[in-house]
Amino acid sequence: MRNTTLLFLIKKNENKIAEVLLAMKKRGFGAGRWNGVGGKLQEGETLTQALLRETTEEIGVSFQESDLQKVAELVFTFPHRPDFDQMVHVYVTEEWSGEPVESEEMKPEWFSVDKIPFDTMWPDDKFWVPQMIEGKLIKGGFTFGEGDVIVEQEVNIVESL
Repeated sequence: MRNTTLLFLIKKNENKIAEVLLAMKKRGFGAGRWNGVGGKLQEGETLTQALLRETTEEIGVSFQESDLQKVAELVFTFPHRPDFDQMVHVYVTEEWSGEPVESEEMKPEWFSVDKIPFDTMWPDDKFWVPQMIEGKLIKGGFTFGEGDVIVEQEVNIVESL
């Protein structure tokens, strides 16, 4: 199972997440869905090095590792496509350099937390993203069947990651 990364840029209002940056995936795995940014690690990269590289490539922003907050560890399994199996390390940050811009791979857009487009995101997101927005730490797992239907799920709120 490979490690992958996922980052959500956030804006807070009165110490609560008010807006989340999602990006429309334009090609490859997850195309046609809103998601955070991130991806696979390259040889020798740490999680945060991969996250910085992917974020810069996908939406043109960078960040300091010290500004990241890890919020979730999610295991995704695809019994019909085991090459898709992954452990996703999810982070948020409210500090970054540059303005999010569209790339060949992603088209970023800000969403108010009450207008997150769950119907055009991965089906698992509705089970854990609201918890993330509330500031909770999450460990979970999802098993997908054919057609990206969730056949098993587990979401746990934890004290630390």
